[in-house]
Amino acid sequence: MKIIVGYDMTDPAERALDTAIDYAERLKADLQVIASLVGGGKESVEEIHAFEKGLKSARMKASRKGVSCETHLLMRGKTPGEDLVAFAEEQSADLIVIGVKKRSKVGKLMFGSTAQYVILEGGCPVLAAK
Repeated sequence: MKIIVGYDMTDPAERALDTAIDYAERLKADLQVIASLVGGGKESVEEIHAFEKGLKSARMKASRKGVSCETHLLMRGKTPGEDLVAFAEEQSADLIVIGVKKRSKVGKLMFGSTAQYVILEGGCPVLAAK
């Protein structure tokens, strides 16, 4: 089994990571943590280094639980949702885990654009961790 988790170092992403690690531990699954930046020279070196550091921290967190984990920083000119769905399809993922946050009354009518895209377009089950 292969679990993919989207990660951007926000609180919802940390909850998604914790959930994905728990599932990977229980199911003896491979875990892949991805972060997505648009690319094309739009990110600063500092931003790239911050994401690399965050991915290293995610890998260490999984390792402490005995979970095998690969990390990937994607900069392919896609939105984070598009990157996550495409990467999951390329890797034949069995589950995608994403973080979601609480929204206002109006915002409750829909998820954030990334979460909504992944839920609607993902080719495998999607678990939204809150």
